[in-house]
Parts: sequence; C-alpha cells; structure tokens
Amino acid sequence: MFWLLGWMIFGLIVGALARFLKPGPDPMGLVATMFLGIAGSVVGGIAVSFLTGDGIGDSEPAGSIGATITAILLLFAARKYGGRS
Repeated sequence: MFWLLGWMIFGLIVGALARFLKPGPDPMGLVATMFLGIAGSVVGGIAVSFLTGDGIGDSEPAGSIGATITAILLLFAARKYGGRS
C-alpha cells in the first residue's frame, strides 16, 4: 500500500515541476497534476531505461529527469490536442 502513496507523491512532485517549468496557463487541479506526473514517470522512466540500457528503475536520477521532461511533453500535447479551446 505504501508503494501507491509513493507513486502518488512522486507523481504530484513531477507534475507540479512540469507545470512550473512549462510556460503558459494549464487549468488543471491537484488530481490531474498528480496523474500527469504519474504518466510522465511511467513513460519517461521506460524511455530513459531504453536509452541508457539500464533496467527500469536502475537509473533513478535519469529516470526523474526523463519523467519531468515527459510530463512537460504531455502538457504540450494536452494543450494542442485537448478538447478545450
């Protein structure tokens, strides 16, 4: 059960960092920010593990940076392809 809480906290941190680093308004709440960070963590962590040749979770600093970059890219995609105008 603690792993779920860890993912939620890490996702919230990564999502908030991505929203802070990306310019422009992104009207989303706390839960959406957390899910953005979790999605960025999963996709970015897998991408970085393939690029570095490490196993998933073996390169924590690179995985955190990859998660943040992926979350920023997800924010750009959500803004471009989102349903709101």
